[in-house]
Amino acid sequence: MLTIKELTVKNFMSVGNATQSINFANKNLVLVIGENLDLGGDDAGARNGTGKTTIINALSYVFYGEALTNIRRDNLVNKTNERGMLVSVKFVKNNVEYTIERGRKPGIFKFYANNIEQNTDSNEAQGENKETQQEINKLVGMTLAMFKNIIALNTYTLPFLATKQAEQREIIEQLLGITLLSQKADLLKEKMKATKTEVLEEKYKIDSKMSSNEKIQESIESLKIRSSAWQTQKEEDIAKFNEAIAELEKVDIKAELDAHKKLQKHNENYIKQLSLNKEKAYHEDSLTKAETNITKTETDLEFAKDAKCPTCEQSLHDEKHKHLTEQLTETLTESKTYSEKLKSDLAKIQQDIDTIGDLGQTPDTYYDSIDEAYNHKGSLKDLQRQLEQTEKKNDPYAEQIEELTKKAIQKIDYTKVNEMEDLHRHQEFLYKLLTAKDSFIRTRIIEQNLTYLNQRLAFFLGKVKLPHTVVFQPDLTVRIEELGRELDFDNLSRGERNRLILSLSWAFRDVWESLYQQINLLFIDELVDAGMDISGVESSMAVLKDMSRTQQKNIFLISHKDELVSRVNSVLKVVKENGFTNYANDVEIIV
Repeated sequence: MLTIKELTVKNFMSVGNATQSINFANKNLVLVIGENLDLGGDDAGARNGTGKTTIINALSYVFYGEALTNIRRDNLVNKTNERGMLVSVKFVKNNVEYTIERGRKPGIFKFYANNIEQNTDSNEAQGENKETQQEINKLVGMTLAMFKNIIALNTYTLPFLATKQAEQREIIEQLLGITLLSQKADLLKEKMKATKTEVLEEKYKIDSKMSSNEKIQESIESLKIRSSAWQTQKEEDIAKFNEAIAELEKVDIKAELDAHKKLQKHNENYIKQLSLNKEKAYHEDSLTKAETNITKTETDLEFAKDAKCPTCEQSLHDEKHKHLTEQLTETLTESKTYSEKLKSDLAKIQQDIDTIGDLGQTPDTYYDSIDEAYNHKGSLKDLQRQLEQTEKKNDPYAEQIEELTKKAIQKIDYTKVNEMEDLHRHQEFLYKLLTAKDSFIRTRIIEQNLTYLNQRLAFFLGKVKLPHTVVFQPDLTVRIEELGRELDFDNLSRGERNRLILSLSWAFRDVWESLYQQINLLFIDELVDAGMDISGVESSMAVLKDMSRTQQKNIFLISHKDELVSRVNSVLKVVKENGFTNYANDVEIIV
């Protein structure tokens, strides 16, 4: 049995720094109602936004690392305090008490068994350690999707019958135990791969032995040829290293460095000379253009003095004549000034060219760069080291030749490969039994468990007085009928849908507990409120009361209906004041 004992919450959603605790050990039907003092409290009928749903969101977060509703993890942290969020839960399974602590800002993820921490990993600081989460999932025994359908029923998540068919099938297969078959099939598939690999490896060994027996002598001869070639190559390498060392030893490194410095200066002057010549050519071209422009402007000015347009040679009026003459005079002055500047610049450039003078012959060097020259000693030492290493090398083929020479013909044994092939055929047979849709194992499990599911569903539909027939088909789809007419889930009224959601969840729970483990806790968030008539409310409450009494469940009914107070064993009042939620001291026992 899985017994969830206690939930504590701090700085989670509307809960602030004051840690709130909820005890789940009682076997009661508890009504959870809110009072929002920030909106006027009971006198104003303020029930919304108190933090009732925060309880199941916290429970979902601490078990699975995410809220029940679609809220990002960072948005789960209380917006006023903005840090120090911590949720913990205590639960018992197989007489072992477990504790999970999970929080953000700072990140916390701890897992205890009988107060002994089970796993410590650097990734746990983010609350996302996969190994620890997998261990928790194994203990809880259900996915988050199953959690929503069995433990935490609410109006905020998509109902089972409103989800896609693939999602429905995944939940039903998990519920009926088909998922376990798939998991075992996956494990068996891995074993099949391993067995097949072993078979191939064993066959390869046999083939290798046979090939080796046929070609041992051939291999020896081949290795001898390689050995001879290796020895020849070694001798050639030694000779090359000696030649290179001798050549480097001839280099006068002092003269080499001097030559590199001269070469550097020669190259600098060469580049500078190229740049100056380019600049000179540009200025000469510019000067030619400027002098051409001066000549043209002088000509134009002569025309202007004759009171004629230089273009059309028409007589000019006095105003035009004066303007043109002034313009041409200004242009001529600017052109002459620019020409003089170019001549001055050309003289300076020529002076710089003359200063450089003749570059002379390019200095000869042994090394391509001065860095290589500076590393002359290092290069020499490196060659000497390589020579020494080469001289010390041993023939890599000698040991192989010796080993092969000593080998005899190996015995070929098919016993192991035959055993492994038999095992692989047996594994294939079992895998088909587990995966084939028409296998008797799969069919038997579906028939047996699906029958029980449909029986419990029909039982609860009768209890909540829903006049519809709802049956899971052998292909795991759901058929809804009323008076022989097939309906979709959306054809039902809101109240009818909620009756069906409750009945389906209770039936799921009965099947789950019959196959896996008992669970002490159930939350129903506003499903009894939403659109359900008096008959539906009365019949649903009767089921819940009976479930709490006969099955000893601790059932939390989240509601806005104050009239339900008289129908429950106790009341948990969730109070919102000054922006914070409080659960701690507001439990009223109903006599």
